[in-house]
Amino acid sequence: MKKKISVVDLRPGMYVSELDRSWRDTPFLFQGFEITSEEQIEEVKRYCQHVFIDTEEGIDVSPKPRRPMATSFTAVAGGDNSREHVVHLEKVVESFAPGRRQPPRYQDLTTLDEEIGQAKIVVTKTREAVYDIMEDVRLGRSIDTSGAKKIVADMVDSVIRNPDALMCLNQLKNKDEYTALHSLRVCVLALAFGRHLNLSDEELNMLGIGALLHDVGKMKVPNDIINKPGKLTEEEFTLMKSHVPCGVDILEQTHGIPSVAIDVARFHHERYAGGGYAVGAKGDDIGLFGSVGAIVDCYDAITSDRSYHAGMSAHDALKKMYSWRGRDFQPVLVEQFIQCMGIYPIGSVVELSTGAIGVVISVNRTRRLKPKVAMVLNPDKTPFTPAKVIDLMHQEGAGPGHELEIRKVLPPGEYGFLPTKYIPLGA
Repeated sequence: MKKKISVVDLRPGMYVSELDRSWRDTPFLFQGFEITSEEQIEEVKRYCQHVFIDTEEGIDVSPKPRRPMATSFTAVAGGDNSREHVVHLEKVVESFAPGRRQPPRYQDLTTLDEEIGQAKIVVTKTREAVYDIMEDVRLGRSIDTSGAKKIVADMVDSVIRNPDALMCLNQLKNKDEYTALHSLRVCVLALAFGRHLNLSDEELNMLGIGALLHDVGKMKVPNDIINKPGKLTEEEFTLMKSHVPCGVDILEQTHGIPSVAIDVARFHHERYAGGGYAVGAKGDDIGLFGSVGAIVDCYDAITSDRSYHAGMSAHDALKKMYSWRGRDFQPVLVEQFIQCMGIYPIGSVVELSTGAIGVVISVNRTRRLKPKVAMVLNPDKTPFTPAKVIDLMHQEGAGPGHELEIRKVLPPGEYGFLPTKYIPLGA
């Protein structure tokens, strides 16, 4: 009996009798073959979106029953007690009510210059780890949980000392490596946001591992769909959406991943008023980690260049996300995310009151209007040499009324230079 299936559902032991294209357009030697390895499945995925299997010649599709998707703080069946160690969403929201704001749990322990060198090491190790994890998932191998947790612990330590270093390095993007680097950036954003929300060290580590692994399910989606420059067809979008339950399944089967951390993967495409996917959760049922995941995943997606759209500026992205509060995102959380990022997020190109042009390289956590700015162009738009960083909070020698201020935010390519060129990279 022939049966049409998605290439995502291929398993060793199945017999492929027909493709969704001519055999001549593929490298397969025989018109009909048995799947014997994960590598062979990946080869099929490179050429096809669906195939026909012959269940008399090979095994049938027999999907394992999935455990119920958790909502809010109801533990996954057979899960752990990690939810008992995470503050509830309602408590976090209440802590930011007018007159109830708690003092920050963390103070910066290092300067940006002091932290950037260590942050570079952390980013290099994390990139390598993410590529290894993605490859392991693609080939059906188990995830090195202990290695991933160690990487996240190093990131948590850096963010606690001073989040600006990793946030600076987060600006270094490459659209050709989007999926892997997106996971790294989402992890950094989630940790910086979690720090702002006063989460404990333990909570940050659980949030971080969930954020780092939130998109592992995409390794089971064909690359030509992930990187398609045009609009996805209905069938293609269905395949794309499958990365959520697929990723949840992978993480639930991975030893040592806290169940609450999996909420980042489970809910990062859900929306506060409904209308998201994969289970249609909404409101507080998305939970704290799911809500944080949805916010930071969206922010990185809309500020990144993709094959199908150019990324918007950080400033414009935050304005857009603010307009989506109450519809797409929990209102208090998205407002606090904007507070965390600053009115002028790191990497923003800004024009100062003198007409000079600079790049924001560090935010001021108490005076959001006064970040540190790397000067790029003089008021007459000639290059600013030698290079200089100005802390708008501490302008020595500037008399009253003569202090530099940010006049407006500019599009990243306004004057033809790359803002990332001015991100401090340390020695």
